Amino acid sequence: MKLEDYYFKMPPLKTEPIIDDTTLRDGIQMPGLAAGPKDSAKIAQLLCDIGVERLEVFHYQEPDKKAAKLIHALKLPCRVAAWCRAVREDIDSAIALGFSEVGISHPVSHIHFAAKWPDKTPDQLLANVVDVVEYAAKDHGMRVFVHGEDSTRADWEFEKKWVNAVADAGAECYRICDTVGIGLSDPAAPVMNGIPAKVKALKKETRIKALEIHAHDDFGNAVENTIAAVRAADGVWDKIYASTTYLGIGERAGNAETEKVLLNLYMHYGVMKYKGKTEKLKATADFIGKATGYVVPPNKAIVGDYGFAHESGIHMHGVLNNSWTYEPYPPELVGNTRRLTIGKQSGKSGVKHKITELTGNQPTDEQVAVVVERVKEVYANGRRASLKEEEFKKILRIQKLLPENGTGNGNCR
Repeated sequence: MKLEDYYFKMPPLKTEPIIDDTTLRDGIQMPGLAAGPKDSAKIAQLLCDIGVERLEVFHYQEPDKKAAKLIHALKLPCRVAAWCRAVREDIDSAIALGFSEVGISHPVSHIHFAAKWPDKTPDQLLANVVDVVEYAAKDHGMRVFVHGEDSTRADWEFEKKWVNAVADAGAECYRICDTVGIGLSDPAAPVMNGIPAKVKALKKETRIKALEIHAHDDFGNAVENTIAAVRAADGVWDKIYASTTYLGIGERAGNAETEKVLLNLYMHYGVMKYKGKTEKLKATADFIGKATGYVVPPNKAIVGDYGFAHESGIHMHGVLNNSWTYEPYPPELVGNTRRLTIGKQSGKSGVKHKITELTGNQPTDEQVAVVVERVKEVYANGRRASLKEEEFKKILRIQKLLPENGTGNGNCR
């Protein structure tokens, strides 16, 4: 069997998806996470290596400024943009640090207007954003994205007016921000929070040149909504940016995972520019987890340590005969590793395989049966976790399948 038997079946997209990773901005806003300047620069390098084409970073605190300088010094092939508030001082800070591209963020919903600026009208707020966009784009020649915070709860008539105003002021891209994750991927959903409807309406009713989707995961739909935006842009927009964070880290429930969006675009939608880059996904996850202090869940899709772990008898028997039975693709495709563990649900096939792996010898059926019983006894006493390598070896030594000082030939993970 080969990948082509199951993947790359969709017709080529008539839009170009571009991953715009915001791990070093939105990602590290997650409570308890941080990354030093050198680690931030390394993260930027890793993200570019896997196919990210635009990075978004902070530039406010001194460590952020140091990180920005280190990232610029790398001369990466991907674009690097500074995240800014709608104030001229932020633009000045970005210029001083050598940025040629900025994202200017400002709410577009009346919920935020009333809560944050009760003494100002929506038109006054819009006038300020237009001023800052013109300052960056026209006065300083910068590439400008405008982030419509809380877009999926905004009044469409006002949001449309907003987008046209910033487009005329020099913004090249508008970001749909599903700030509290209420966006819907259903094409029938109304334009306020219907992602496909908003993607199409922005093309039809505004003058903005490019579009981006920034989805939060409060309902668990961030990846779905991101892919829905790409599908809706197909044949409508020349390109669409997907704003993501690695591992989905970020405020509250986080964001759409970079690695999930990238792998879906490659394998399900045939975006071939990611071919040959997916093998670095696991290593990138491991480094980001270590650098930021984020503990990667072992069952995290694609990059978790248990993403290709098998323990139950039925699953292990299937995988040992044909890995495609319980794996959607070879773990090597994403830089992960198959793990065959011994635990409460392990059966004869798994135990036999592990004995052979550790001893280099084929055990008899009787020997396998005895070891299976010894494993069951361990779990009858309340054990939960899989057996560690040395624990399984101890059982084998008691059964005289390994010498007392034997280390074995394999690794029981």
